[in-house]
Amino acid sequence: MPYLLPAVLRSLLPGALPLAALKARAAAEPVRIALIEALSGSFANAGEAVYRNLLWATERVNQRGGVRVAGVLRPLQLLRFDSQGTTEAALALLRGALDAGISFIAQGNSSATAAALVDALDKHNAREPQRRALLLNYSAVDPALTNERCSFWHFRFDAHADMRLDALTDVLRDDRSLQRVYLFGQDYSFGQQFAQTARRLVTAKRPDIAIVGDELHALGKVKDFLPYAAKIKASDAQAVLTGNWGNDLTLLVRALREAGSDAKLYTFYGNALGAPAALGDAGVGRVLAVAEWHPNLGGPASEAFYGAFVRRFPERREDYVHVRMAVLVEMLALAIERAGSTEAASVAQALEGARFDGRMAGMAGLTLHPAVMRASDHQLLQPLFVSVMERAGTAGVPHEVEGSGYGFRTVRSYDAAALAQTPRCRMARPA
Repeated sequence: MPYLLPAVLRSLLPGALPLAALKARAAAEPVRIALIEALSGSFANAGEAVYRNLLWATERVNQRGGVRVAGVLRPLQLLRFDSQGTTEAALALLRGALDAGISFIAQGNSSATAAALVDALDKHNAREPQRRALLLNYSAVDPALTNERCSFWHFRFDAHADMRLDALTDVLRDDRSLQRVYLFGQDYSFGQQFAQTARRLVTAKRPDIAIVGDELHALGKVKDFLPYAAKIKASDAQAVLTGNWGNDLTLLVRALREAGSDAKLYTFYGNALGAPAALGDAGVGRVLAVAEWHPNLGGPASEAFYGAFVRRFPERREDYVHVRMAVLVEMLALAIERAGSTEAASVAQALEGARFDGRMAGMAGLTLHPAVMRASDHQLLQPLFVSVMERAGTAGVPHEVEGSGYGFRTVRSYDAAALAQTPRCRMARPA
């Protein structure tokens, strides 16, 4: 059965509005960003967290007047399109967004979906240069997306998996008590890449460590992780290295707790979306995460940023904050102004090599997160931090996560250059 476009997207199609309405709308046309993400189903919690972050970022740009295009201030408008967690639906939504004339597509919670969207945009932009669009990727971290499969029409605002793993395995390397590690992940492009790179890095950095398990599971399909947790416990693994995200991570950590495993968890995303609450005291000192920012970094800029987000979304379960998504919106706004246009190729050229000085809307000049968009592969270079779970209120942990009573303390920091890595991109550029 073909995927049906939601009513909100159908209403944006030119044929859905009379000519008079189109002319009236054009007088104050917003700059539209189509968020194509799983907003229902197994990964709805991750999709809704993305939406909150991008919504807040667009609101803050609009509070300063929006973006100036050809002398006119235009607001940013974030539109929600629910892919229900399937690539087929995401591609259908992309076609609808392109037909509606939307130039900026935001997606990230699946590297497989991101790859399909990049391929579709490459074909569309070559076929219809008058209606080109960009993919703004905030969390699809398969390294191939900015290496072998790089595209002029794709920009990644997250550190890719090899960068994140390099940082995480540095901390693992220095824990001399570890002798047995279990690799565990989701069976799709990112999970497969994660497993390969994790094995290579662990072997290179700690050849004395035994990898006692290496397992992939179906993405978003497993409801009971207890059989996996039992295997991990039976292996006597002292640490689990996992790239799991969303509900697949939350259910895994619950199962590990129920199975009585005392293995440490080295994760990409173990710092929110229910994982700390699921582990409770069992996670203290044992759950590590790597990210571009977390609420307990400290300093005036970080405190101002986090405080403003909590005021906007006071429900404690909603406080999963991503600086990179704010940076995405800020850099897009600056690139549009620099290009003097919302035309995709012009904005892409303005984004290439762009430096973000870390000063975000509404922060009174405070500098939080300087970053640069590398021109050769469209990979954002930014700081990364490895942190460990602790009880909120202990030293270095003034803020809790999602009202759980637990937060994260920094154990290692990396500047952008330390994890930059050499790109393998051979980018084809439009004529």
